[in-house]
Amino acid sequence: MMQYQPGQDVAGVTETHPQLEQLIAVMAQLRAPGGCAWDADQTHASLVRYLIEETYELVDAIESGNREELIEELGDVLYQVLFHSDIAAHTPGEDFSIEDVAAHMTAKMVGRHPHVFGQAQAHTADEVVAVWDEVKRVEKSSRTSVLDGVPQAMPALLLADKLLGKATKLGVSPKIPDAAAELDVDSEHQLGQLLLAIVSTARDNGLDAERALRGALRELQDDIRAAE
Repeated sequence: MMQYQPGQDVAGVTETHPQLEQLIAVMAQLRAPGGCAWDADQTHASLVRYLIEETYELVDAIESGNREELIEELGDVLYQVLFHSDIAAHTPGEDFSIEDVAAHMTAKMVGRHPHVFGQAQAHTADEVVAVWDEVKRVEKSSRTSVLDGVPQAMPALLLADKLLGKATKLGVSPKIPDAAAELDVDSEHQLGQLLLAIVSTARDNGLDAERALRGALRELQDDIRAAE
């Protein structure tokens, strides 16, 4: 089993990334005195809208399968990470750089994969998930609920999927009407059509599908907390 050594990649060979280093230098120059006034004025908070926008554009590029768009949108998201890191490097009380971000992520990924970088055994995807969950549980031992750290601002469908996974592990069943429980859906296309029909029906009846689902998710979270 290969043991990870700081400063080496997973193949055991130290690599340089000149294009990445050049992008970091461009960011530094743009935010330095005499650079771009707009870039210099930005804060973590002011950039949130751009991070969200760029992330959704990346999702579009992934779904389109267009190579050039994927390169561009990955670059835009990467640039947001560099932007926030440069802001932090020049903000008293934060004082961290992109190197600190990378070092933290490297340590996190190595620690979360003891079956690759350590002596743990995991040969299937399910076993990997079990190892990941256990390591995460130890890392986040201060958390008192499985709901701690779940971002409530996620799109409602993504949040629903996340919370249902948490509920299943605790043996909590969501409140699903009998008619819905009997639905037979065996493809994503069929599921998409069903979801669209539900939203359409909601609109026809003056209802907000997003708000309705979030309301149901709040009830599910109450049930999860009660079970805990």
